Amino acid sequence: MSQPVQDLELVSVTKRYGKTVAVDAINHHFRPSSYTCLLGPSGCGKSSTLRMIAGHESVSEGAINLAGRDISHLPPAKRGTAMMFQSYALFPHLSVIDNVAFSLKMKGVDTRERRAKAAEMLELVDLTAMAERLPDQLSGGQQQRVALARALITRPQVLLLDEPLSALDPFLRIRMRGELRKLQRELGISFVHVTHGQDEALALADEVVVMNNAVIEQAGPARDVFNAPRTRFVAQFMGGHNVVALPEGHFAIRTDAVGVGAPGNGVEANVTGIEYQGTHVSVLARIAGDQELTALVPENEFYSNPHTPGDRVGLIWDAKNLHKLTA
Repeated sequence: MSQPVQDLELVSVTKRYGKTVAVDAINHHFRPSSYTCLLGPSGCGKSSTLRMIAGHESVSEGAINLAGRDISHLPPAKRGTAMMFQSYALFPHLSVIDNVAFSLKMKGVDTRERRAKAAEMLELVDLTAMAERLPDQLSGGQQQRVALARALITRPQVLLLDEPLSALDPFLRIRMRGELRKLQRELGISFVHVTHGQDEALALADEVVVMNNAVIEQAGPARDVFNAPRTRFVAQFMGGHNVVALPEGHFAIRTDAVGVGAPGNGVEANVTGIEYQGTHVSVLARIAGDQELTALVPENEFYSNPHTPGDRVGLIWDAKNLHKLTA
């Protein structure tokens, strides 16, 4: 079956800065009309990948295909993509509506038409009432929505977002990621979003692409990547898992699949830390081989039989919840 023409695909894409390889021959096919998060630690290559798709970094080797054509040597404005920057980069001296309309002004669109299109975009992001304000008269969340409207006015096939929530406080970040997801569904275009936060990726993404050391470590539906990490790095970076070395090899097991019992039950361990987390209590314990494991115990269960650092306990799990790691 032939792929839909609006698909975005990376084919052996490499980025070098001198002798440093920032992105190493990665291949990935982005599903159309999907929300994808590129996830990984600082320096893993995710932002360089996004900037190559946008045209703000050159491709050292490989191809970037969109809508059936190689766009890797086209200028940003000719690619069918738009990018929303981490800093929002709004013009402080221009009104909200003129910020949104700016790219159309650069293309020579007349004032009436570009302001009409900008007004449509402001309605889409619920900022019609702020059209004549200056950026410094807006909250951080409102500035973010102006930046979104400005990126969307060119009607891109793919919207690229470079850590768009990082400048917001935690409460607003959670609210705005809901708005991003809703907007993506309404528009029906592909969003590719760079983040280093696994909670953000799991909340937003249809697909998570985990990068590490310039390569893609694992990619797939968010739930699959979280529940079935293939490597030690993915298990630890995604969080919510223990990595445990057993005679049969390395395994991942979710922290909420580990129970805490009396000594003599399960695997002998010493409690090294307790952390209250509201609905759950995190119990950190050390087993043989100096391995530390975390058990995420429901609050009521923990306080019916509480433990303190120094206690001897038994860690209990069902072998069916152990997930074998390949590396």
